[in-house]
Amino acid sequence: TMPGSLPMNAESCWPKDVGIVALEIYFPSQYVDQTELEKYDGVNVGKYTIGLGQSKMGFCSDREDINSLCLTVVQKLMERNSLSYDCIGRLEVGTETIIDKSKSVKTVLMQLFEESGNMDVEGIDTMNACYGGTAALFNAINWIESSSWDGRYAIVVAGDIAVYATGNARPTGGAGAVALLVGPNAPLIFERGLRGTHMQHVYDFYKPDMVSEYPVVDGKLSIQCYLSALDRCYTLYRNKIHTQWQKEGTDRRFTLNDFGFMIFHSPYCKLVQKSVARLLLNDFLCDQNLEKANGVFSGLEAFRDVKLEDTYFDRDVEKAFMKASAELFNQKTKASLLISNQNGNMYTPSVYGCLASLLFQYSPEQLAGQRISVFSYGSGFAATLYSIRVTQDATPG
Repeated sequence: TMPGSLPMNAESCWPKDVGIVALEIYFPSQYVDQTELEKYDGVNVGKYTIGLGQSKMGFCSDREDINSLCLTVVQKLMERNSLSYDCIGRLEVGTETIIDKSKSVKTVLMQLFEESGNMDVEGIDTMNACYGGTAALFNAINWIESSSWDGRYAIVVAGDIAVYATGNARPTGGAGAVALLVGPNAPLIFERGLRGTHMQHVYDFYKPDMVSEYPVVDGKLSIQCYLSALDRCYTLYRNKIHTQWQKEGTDRRFTLNDFGFMIFHSPYCKLVQKSVARLLLNDFLCDQNLEKANGVFSGLEAFRDVKLEDTYFDRDVEKAFMKASAELFNQKTKASLLISNQNGNMYTPSVYGCLASLLFQYSPEQLAGQRISVFSYGSGFAATLYSIRVTQDATPG
């Protein structure tokens, strides 16, 4: 065995079915109706509700901040699942809402642990735009699968307050927090070896002004970064699952039909719909047997020779593949946008709010055994596409 390579029997020593054991979500009770915001901003009717796909936008009063959001969601997770604080060995926070340049939100959350006497809790804050929650989640999964694990659960908190200055980006705000309990024997199991990650240096969205919570946003560049990251992450994911399948003796092409559901980081709902179309374009360009293909690809032959990098803002390609992917979107993704539509972009918790929306609207029997793809994106930029397998066991508890 080469130094640093994986021993042949490594899998036998990993905990079984590591993933998300429980999930809690919290968002503010106040919201702005997007139709009212359209009137207030003097824009065309439907610009926000149809153009962006947003109905409402949650916002915090001056009685809440990032610390209170995260305190609330962790306390709710613990109480609802009847957990004692001494059974938690790791707590990590993903956020880009910075109210102190030194003290972490994680340390504030340790107040909840004082009564239990459990101060032996690893993890700290993780930050990169909307990707911090996913990085924290990967750290938790990796901790449980490492020699550092002491047998206790991990908690991952993703929380943010997303606000913008007056202008085009303002209707894409929101606020909220999600807490994930991570451990073995989970109902939502992370598929090992199936992560496609792409990271790159770009100033598409950033917060250089230390006295303002408003970001500097290049909207068009950010959409291009999001879609290009999606292309690259999907290609990497597909290559990795092909490698796994070949080892298992399966020789066929991976397509979107192999995902039971697909969820995405949702800056606004219309971008998610375009992302499903984008993935279908990827499948289309990889299909070597197009002359035999029918159904979803019929009528798309004119786009056979397009290059992915030339199509980010190609209206003809977008329109054709939005139409071709409409049923795919309705079946695999639309249900996940409930909270995004009603509360807006929560930044780091956004994609996990989509997971909560999906779980809420389907029965355990409908979800059992399904593979859920998760695309997480944070500007600057960092992105990963990974997958979760739902347990076959649909019994409660």
